[in-house]
Amino acid sequence: MSNRLKDSLSPYLKQHAENPVHWQEWGSAAFAEAKTRDVPILLSVGYAACHWCHVMADESFSDEQVAAAINASFVPVKVDREERPDVDAVYMQATQAMTGQGGWPMTCFLTPAGDPFFCGTYYPKPQFLQLLEAVERVWRTERDQVAGSAEQITARLRSAQRLTAGSPADASTLTGAVDTLAEGFDARRGGFGDAPKFPPSMVLEFLLRHHGRTGSPAALEMVERTCTAMACGGIYDQLAGGFARYSVDGDWVVPHFEKMLYDNALLLRAYTRWYRATGSALARRVVVETAEFLLRDLRTPEGGFASSLDADADGVEGSTYVWTPGQLAEVLGPADGARAAELLGVTPEGTFEAGTSTLRMLEDPPPEWPAWRSALLAVRGERVQPALDDKVVTSWNGLVIAALAEAGVLLGQPEWVAAARSAAELLWELHADDGAAGVRLYRSSRRGTAGEAAGVADDYGNLAGGLLALHQATGEGVWLVRAGALLEVALAQFATGDGAFYDTPADGEQLVVRMRGSTDNAEPCGTSALAEALGTYAALTGEHREAADAAIGAGMAVARIDPRFAGWTLAAAEASLAGPLQVAVVGSDAVAEEMVQVVREATSPGLVLAAGPGDGTVAGDGGPHPLLADRPLVDGGSAAYVCRGFVCDLPMTTVAALHEALR
Repeated sequence: MSNRLKDSLSPYLKQHAENPVHWQEWGSAAFAEAKTRDVPILLSVGYAACHWCHVMADESFSDEQVAAAINASFVPVKVDREERPDVDAVYMQATQAMTGQGGWPMTCFLTPAGDPFFCGTYYPKPQFLQLLEAVERVWRTERDQVAGSAEQITARLRSAQRLTAGSPADASTLTGAVDTLAEGFDARRGGFGDAPKFPPSMVLEFLLRHHGRTGSPAALEMVERTCTAMACGGIYDQLAGGFARYSVDGDWVVPHFEKMLYDNALLLRAYTRWYRATGSALARRVVVETAEFLLRDLRTPEGGFASSLDADADGVEGSTYVWTPGQLAEVLGPADGARAAELLGVTPEGTFEAGTSTLRMLEDPPPEWPAWRSALLAVRGERVQPALDDKVVTSWNGLVIAALAEAGVLLGQPEWVAAARSAAELLWELHADDGAAGVRLYRSSRRGTAGEAAGVADDYGNLAGGLLALHQATGEGVWLVRAGALLEVALAQFATGDGAFYDTPADGEQLVVRMRGSTDNAEPCGTSALAEALGTYAALTGEHREAADAAIGAGMAVARIDPRFAGWTLAAAEASLAGPLQVAVVGSDAVAEEMVQVVREATSPGLVLAAGPGDGTVAGDGGPHPLLADRPLVDGGSAAYVCRGFVCDLPMTTVAALHEALR
């Protein structure tokens, strides 16, 4: 018999629809029931690609004994953290405050008012049963103490939102951040810290921008060592392209096998910029393969991009991806199979489990590699495949729009730009509601139906950023206009008053704490996402420069303490310090096309581009553009207008002159 999750939009919630636990979604009905029954809420938060979420579901939530204990004494609520990041953020902070750590599945017990009084993560069935019994007993016998403790916890969470004031970023601060990162850098293996090792995508973006502004060899060295180690390691899918979530070891050998859209969008952008800065053949290969992975494996029929691929296939973690020497020989033949095993680090003992190995690239691939790769990928496709969470998340699609647009124009791949445009069109049609209060976003959709959850701050910031990248890639002014509309709503609904942004809108659902994200973890927080978008918009239009700098300043408190958790803020700061470097190219001939490509190949982090025929409009759809106003053709020919910090050079009429000006 199905519970109340059967009609949910979320694939993760649907996975629990047949549990004997009487799950329901987060909402007022659950809290009303808890109040009427006078029992606590059992809040369980996870996501579809989470391995340990599946383990706890199989051990406990599918078990009749556990279900009976839950149903008798609690109102059980399931939350997909990707669909409700606002709910996840509140109770993850509570979990970390109570236990010193966090993760998923997250298990919290709440009063009917929503105040947390006990939090944890994964529990094996025996311990979970003991916990349920203990919580029920304490709720029944020590109610006043529980209620008082819960209120105190919530009060502390609220007080934690009063963050230390930031201050504007300057050159010395950004250099200091590079120095701090160098102290924690793993010079032998790449990356930062030890196991588990996560791809430092936003830190890489900062280091590349810092190198673009200053020429710092140290910044580029950290990028090159890390990007090379990851691309040659087991965390990178050597056959299909794309990166797994993280490595369980310090050498990037064995990944936690789920593939997340946000990781691959951010890493695609970082490898694109590494290629632009150095011309690295490895960087280019990773860009091409990762873009192909996104379009082949994560693109939905509606034109958006799905959230993730599971770590497990048929309940076995990593089984789709690992190989033995015998399996390679079976596909490629004994001789080529042995050579491939040596190339890919596949050993008789195995690097993973049960004698299997992940695939690494231990040396430059031989000429036979494309044929080997194709054959192995075809055979791998016949294996049981990991489940796809086909939920389309606004924020993450904004990140992939930016990445595909930038990579597409740099590498001359118009189909990538077209895919970015299709995703943008889907989001605007399905996720955006243009009403009296401005353009309001929904967080997600699935199979052409939008969810009910409202967009959070990073949805507005990352989608605006994606539209601005698409605008510069296509010359279509509509994306600039739409990005501006999103930023106007963000400033009106999310601003804290001190430069930062709350996660949720002022007129949205009121949770027990209104959170304001301050750290960049797996993806940009709301404040840094909006800082980046506001900065780009300001460079293109002259509007919102103060808001952009204030948002960067708000994030600098974290950046000064631990730059590993402020990568996107620091990247936005580099763009602010280097810019605005505004380039307007006018003309419709081959010279204008060459000029545009020169601009796209430039590495200044503060650079923005507008291109048009010379009548004040953009080339893509004929709309007006501030950077093109009063910038005509020169003697009837193409020209480039370059302005640095609002001080403009004379117009340039040759490609060579523009190239020299942007060096």
